[in-house]
Amino acid sequence: MKTCFKLILASTSPRRAELLRCAGIPFEIIRPDADERQPAGETPTEYAVRTAREKAESLPVQPGEILLGADTVVASDGRILGKPSDADDAAAMLRLLSGKLHEVITGVCLRSAEKTVCFHVATAVLFRELSDREIAAYVATGDPLDKAGAYAIQNGAAGMVRRIDGSYSNVVGLPLCEVIEHLETF
Repeated sequence: MKTCFKLILASTSPRRAELLRCAGIPFEIIRPDADERQPAGETPTEYAVRTAREKAESLPVQPGEILLGADTVVASDGRILGKPSDADDAAAMLRLLSGKLHEVITGVCLRSAEKTVCFHVATAVLFRELSDREIAAYVATGDPLDKAGAYAIQNGAAGMVRRIDGSYSNVVGLPLCEVIEHLETF
């Protein structure tokens, strides 16, 4: 993608950075500052979009720059499954997702000196039934410990996913198609 602006990724997610690199979009990373606590009554979608906006708004924007803030959440029955606190928490999350449909929601905020656009993308993910042995083996790899919902579809959890309905890159952490479409409007 040829750009006439400088893209600033307001995120330290290695998965988002890798997705942008794979799409051929040049960018630099600046760590944002955002309140990632979820107030009572805030839906997973509201949370993801608010957090993305706060990330994009936490940094100064210069003419010719676009800030990209994003936040991805895994939600089951309206409840956000964040990053697990430990291996037991990761195993509990995976047991909760086993055999069930859940949503991965990414809020995105693009901000230039002239305008701000925020949106979200939701992808439905269906896990197959997982045995306790499979869950323990995956948790033992350490992969789930720093991932929302305790899994990474692009890594060891790929074989746990029976079906997705929507954007694969969204499940990884950034809905590339929609981001590119919105970037083209700047």
